[in-house]
Amino acid sequence: MELALTFKPIQKDIEIEIPEKADYARCKVEVEQDKKTSGWIVYGPNGQVLRRFVDTNGDNVVDQWRYFNRGLEVYRDIDANFNNKVDGSRWMNLAGTRWGIDRDENGEIDEWKMISAEEVTRVAIAALANKDTNAFKTLMITEEELSGSGIKNPFADKIRESVKGAPKDIPVMLSKTKMITPDTVWVRFDGSMPGLIPADDVKTDKDLHVFENVMSIIDTKGKSGLIQFGELIRVGDAWRLTQVPLPIEGESMQVTEGGILMQPVAGNATLPTNSTVGLSKEMQGLLDDLQKLDQNSPTPDKGPAAISKYNTDRVVIIEKLIAAAKNEDDRAQWTRQMVDGLAAAVQTVGYKDGLKQLQAIRDQVQKKSQDQDLVAYVTYRTLLADYSSQLQTTQSEKLRDVQTWWLEQLEDFIKKYPNSDDSAEAMLQLAVTQEFSGKVAESKKWYTKLVESHGSSEAGTRGAGALRRMNLAGQELELKGNSLAGGSIDAKQFRGKVLLVIFWSSWCKPCTEDLPQIQELYSKYHSQGFDILGINLDATPDLAEAYTKQHKIEWAHIHEEGGLESAPARDFGVISLPTMFLVDQAGKVVNRSATVSDLKKALPDLLK
Repeated sequence: MELALTFKPIQKDIEIEIPEKADYARCKVEVEQDKKTSGWIVYGPNGQVLRRFVDTNGDNVVDQWRYFNRGLEVYRDIDANFNNKVDGSRWMNLAGTRWGIDRDENGEIDEWKMISAEEVTRVAIAALANKDTNAFKTLMITEEELSGSGIKNPFADKIRESVKGAPKDIPVMLSKTKMITPDTVWVRFDGSMPGLIPADDVKTDKDLHVFENVMSIIDTKGKSGLIQFGELIRVGDAWRLTQVPLPIEGESMQVTEGGILMQPVAGNATLPTNSTVGLSKEMQGLLDDLQKLDQNSPTPDKGPAAISKYNTDRVVIIEKLIAAAKNEDDRAQWTRQMVDGLAAAVQTVGYKDGLKQLQAIRDQVQKKSQDQDLVAYVTYRTLLADYSSQLQTTQSEKLRDVQTWWLEQLEDFIKKYPNSDDSAEAMLQLAVTQEFSGKVAESKKWYTKLVESHGSSEAGTRGAGALRRMNLAGQELELKGNSLAGGSIDAKQFRGKVLLVIFWSSWCKPCTEDLPQIQELYSKYHSQGFDILGINLDATPDLAEAYTKQHKIEWAHIHEEGGLESAPARDFGVISLPTMFLVDQAGKVVNRSATVSDLKKALPDLLK
């Protein structure tokens, strides 16, 4: 046991569960074995999983070291080429989304296969604090990525120039700033939302996802600071830096307003200029106050009074930050953060006064702001909070009235702010609600409007998938993905059989309730040509593997990264679990929303 717990993650910034030595006697190690893998599981004193050491290729040597926190896998070291050296590291669940590749197997990440914008700023701050130029370099867009991005000149050359100068610019920046030291830690990411730059004749040949005006709040021995990262570009599953970050300090720090790509152009393309921006003592003090307040935020068990005081104090500080901000973009950013905090408090802990505060902010923004994106943003989150509050306080017999009000509000919002990002989400809400209510025609209408007006948005992708699912009857099923057991699976492999496709997860209670009857049908009809394909939507394959093993599920499963946001879920706009498709021997869908009762009636005829 003690030996098993001596193994540690190769990378250093992971919080894993480590039992006290006094509890070692209550921990245990068990051997696990199945068709594809073997290894050991380490259980904690309360029966929780602490570690899994897995041999995935059957050579009796561990090639995956998996570490857990609060029962969830948070980090995994991987020996992908089976030479007993770690060449990849993945962060997951509570620890984020990172996937780093260590090509020379020396314990340092050489390339990020997957990393979010938030995590880019976190890793960058750690690299700067440690003066690790190589680690920072892994976050910047490469020449190969820039060449393949479709970005046109002069924009590409400007980014290329910025990246090329980074190795020299970083030491110069660190020598001039007092803000970044070995004690500096990342606290929070600050940025409004990513934007899409569509393919055009001026900037780019391909659609680009870009984060503009990204900031990060840091802490150095109790003193807060702001670091401007500027523009980040998404390349595949990874976000990339395009410039060296700059601390905002003093009164003469030169920083670039915005970035290179999200600048308006007229006629010949123009590039942004520099302007002087400084962090005043007033702003510094307010940032310190906000950080201290957030670090001591009350948990729900502290009661309504503590929650009310925290949120009220937070609004006061952010209102001062808005007043002290030097430009409209900063004021809008702080307003969004204030609204997000209040809306979350209303929806998650039932903060009653929060709705009144949101409504007051909404009224003020609608009256004074010329920024329609900000107006829509505040209005929509106030609506969401209002709806949540009504659901929490309304008697069951009057919930239908609340639902009617909600649908009316969504339609009104869409009419007023048709081009806002939140309009796409409002359309999706309308379509989903109508589908749940059995109003198929009305639901299709809204899904169609969503796809036509916001097709490139995340909600638009969901809407397109939902339309595809709702029109499946009589169509051949196109579905493939990574097998939970390794390799890939294509629904076409099951041609000649009656196939049941089940979208499921281990946390879905109705899935577990239906399972015994489905297993009974599988046992009864499998020899007659009936098969099942599961589409697992758990966050990690570990959860699915444990569940299928526990319940002795024999059929195959597809598992793609992302859970409810994974490709199979998006491709079919899955909105509830279980979702089941019944497919005939020719590969055509005969029922796109099958139930267990439907299966019992349909299978005998389909298998004749």
